[in-house]
Amino acid sequence: MTNLPQPSRRQALKFLASAPMLPLGVMSVSSLLSACATTSSAASPAAGNYLSTRFTPMAAPTLANPAAMATTTVGSSLQVMLRDGSTHSYQLAYQPFFITGDKVADGNGGTVLSGGYFDILNKPIMDKSVLGKERQFFSDCPDGTSLLQLAQPKVAGIKGKAVFAVVQFEYATRDQNNAEAYGTLPSPIAVLTLDQDQVTGQLSLVKYHNVDTSSVNGLWITCGASLSPWNTHLSSEEYEPDATVAAQDKRFKAFSKNLFGDETIANPYHYGHLPEVTVNPDGTGSITKHFCMGRISHELVEVMPDKRTVLMGDDFVNGGLFMFIADKAAHLSAGSLFVAKWTQTSGIGPGSATLSWIKLGHATSNEIEALANTLKPADIMAVKTVDPMDASYTKIRYSGKDNWVKLMPGQEKAAAFLETHRYAALKGASMGFTKMEGTTVNIKDKIAYSAMSYIQASMVDGSTDIKVQGPKSGAVYALNLKGAQKDLAGAAIDSEWVPVDMAAPAALVGEDLATPDALGNTSHADKIANPDNIKFSEKMRTLFIGEDSGRHVNNFLWAYNVDSKQLSRLMSCPAGAESTGLQSVDDINGWTYIMSNFQHPGDWEKGLHDKVKATLDPLVRANYKDRFGAAVGYLTADPAGIKLR
Repeated sequence: MTNLPQPSRRQALKFLASAPMLPLGVMSVSSLLSACATTSSAASPAAGNYLSTRFTPMAAPTLANPAAMATTTVGSSLQVMLRDGSTHSYQLAYQPFFITGDKVADGNGGTVLSGGYFDILNKPIMDKSVLGKERQFFSDCPDGTSLLQLAQPKVAGIKGKAVFAVVQFEYATRDQNNAEAYGTLPSPIAVLTLDQDQVTGQLSLVKYHNVDTSSVNGLWITCGASLSPWNTHLSSEEYEPDATVAAQDKRFKAFSKNLFGDETIANPYHYGHLPEVTVNPDGTGSITKHFCMGRISHELVEVMPDKRTVLMGDDFVNGGLFMFIADKAAHLSAGSLFVAKWTQTSGIGPGSATLSWIKLGHATSNEIEALANTLKPADIMAVKTVDPMDASYTKIRYSGKDNWVKLMPGQEKAAAFLETHRYAALKGASMGFTKMEGTTVNIKDKIAYSAMSYIQASMVDGSTDIKVQGPKSGAVYALNLKGAQKDLAGAAIDSEWVPVDMAAPAALVGEDLATPDALGNTSHADKIANPDNIKFSEKMRTLFIGEDSGRHVNNFLWAYNVDSKQLSRLMSCPAGAESTGLQSVDDINGWTYIMSNFQHPGDWEKGLHDKVKATLDPLVRANYKDRFGAAVGYLTADPAGIKLR
């Protein structure tokens, strides 16, 4: 997602993943693009014969086929190498569950609006911007998704096997009168009950349950997500509202009005934390919010195999690399928060560094929530935006601007967990990253990956200890993980999964173009641009990368094999959309899936889309509810699903 000191959120906000309207089978887009793919076989290979996989890439769509640019286009295939020396090919295809704004089954004999918004009393929030066309708000921005299974599901109407998906909706781009709505509505989150066909692997929606978030004061801009090792959905709240100015912030006041019915009720310290959703056997869900993991621009976290160490992306300007180590495995309600110090070893391209760690503090969620309920910003830290000419203040960089801050006596813990960005800078952390997005882990090799969507601003201007060249197209960094580490105070760090360095593999660095290409791309179309969602498949040894690019006319989903170093384009999203909801699912009841959504199709950017907008805009509007809808779904195979056995 995107955080540019916010003249317009859209300026760095783009996309990856899904489109509907096109049936699977012989008439799918993947079939129409057969020149880019291999033949698919319906018969699955025998169990125990799987060796490895390789993706056959697709070409980027062009205006020679405008329809392919205006929807989700899949022209790639998956080749499975078997131990007996034979191969098996799967033709890939996209399957949506719904387009937001569709009425879907609620599991009780009725229907519910998919992606619909609800207030603190769980009543629909209405869009009244056009007289006579009043309707419930629904999101065009589905995001983080977690597909999972439970041991003993109890949902009626299942013919195959029940599986579940938790899906969150980040924001709504606009109201019906085309006024910007970003960040003004409380983010919904839903549990989908899916019927898994045991012959084809196809997933079909049988129940949509909107999770009640009133117990956590609603949700603020939920972005990326991950599935925890203990089978819960780890959500996010990014771009935490600046508590020092929230009372005057029009966006935050509108959020409070829509959620509580009063623009003065919402407390900014209640937002910017990590929500966790537990799915119940009946297809409902419950939610808690962890206040002890830092109040930052949570994008997408990844829990290491120890079930205690959590690496966290920070989608911010002047952001940091954060790590949380829980006191107890599979419980995020108490632990220690750390932030990285970057010691640069190269400034060429995206640069490289060794990493050391600063401990910011230890806390429980309950104690920080209690502080959030009672403290005001001035109780914690004095903040000035103009030099006060007072030596008791320290100059820091915050969200692309200079701040002068002074910690109030005895407020170290409150500052560490409620004013995390400012406190980390005050403690000497490397707060110079820009748009650090998804995080994932390659367990076998003990390597984490972190997507830096845009390498610009605070990473290149010399205002912090990070000073690299770029590119603006971004890169994915690899971070080696080790144990027996100490923090900068000399204390042992109780984890075997601590990042110790950071550098980008050559194939995972974007390339800026000196002049736009024929379509208007300002980044090389055959390389990644502005990576966002990333997830790793242990079985396929593959890093999946979804784009959020303001530099590619269409955003793409990529697969990078860490052994062969091959980068393959798997899918193209509708023009103007962002790739979201990425999850690699190696095995659920023997079937393999790549979960994938997309956001805000047809969100045209001046300059980037000038050459295609006139042709594509009517097609995108026809496909996606006049640009108010977007797809939630998954990448599978055509005509039967994928089995890696």
